[in-house]
Amino acid sequence: MSTEPRINDRIRVPEVRLVGPSGEQVGIVPLAKALELAQEYDLDLVEVAATARPPVCKLMDYGKFKYESAMKAREARKNQAHTVIKEMKLRPKIDPHDYDTKKGHVVRFLKQGDKVKITIMFRGREQSRPELGFRLLQRLANDVQDLGFVESSAKQDGRNMIMVLGPHKKKTEAMAEARAIADARKAERQGRNTGPDDAADDDAALEAENAAAEAEADDAEDADETDAEVEQPTEVSQDA
Repeated sequence: MSTEPRINDRIRVPEVRLVGPSGEQVGIVPLAKALELAQEYDLDLVEVAATARPPVCKLMDYGKFKYESAMKAREARKNQAHTVIKEMKLRPKIDPHDYDTKKGHVVRFLKQGDKVKITIMFRGREQSRPELGFRLLQRLANDVQDLGFVESSAKQDGRNMIMVLGPHKKKTEAMAEARAIADARKAERQGRNTGPDDAADDDAALEAENAAAEAEADDAEDADETDAEVEQPTEVSQDA
């Protein structure tokens, strides 16, 4: 039997167990009486438990009920978290500057509550020196130990060596912190005065932010030119 609520004349039973608009128990009444009460209260008669004997019906505003249900579902989707597995590729003899850039990406991913798969790529004679990859992975794990932990220890996989880092923070916690920071910044901007001096300060702050963003973009572009690249994320669904 369908679980979709049935309304008013779609109900086909001689009598129903009626629940009032405030949740009070009216009792078992003929269907005609229930429909009469629904018309009197200007509400809908909705069948909420079709498998009960007799079926349970409730007096309610069905349009309002559907709207509230949709809003609850939307809020649930908003709070749903997706654990994203990022992948960072490095070479065993990576340049110090490139290492710092890649470490910055790993730090950002862990702060966002995402897992990070670290892949060390060996080429040619480097395959005979796996200890270089182990040392690099251990160094990276130690550098980010405040934000993440080694979820999967380093292991050789063909020409690559792989390690997975997990974040200390849950994805939902990271999302909540990000929203709180965004709300605080928004409130701070709204609370500022819009005088000439403040406008100049805002312009200067905006220029500084743009300069920082451009510098970060340049670093990311330089890093992409190396052998280490950030792969496309794979999403793994996880409820909040």
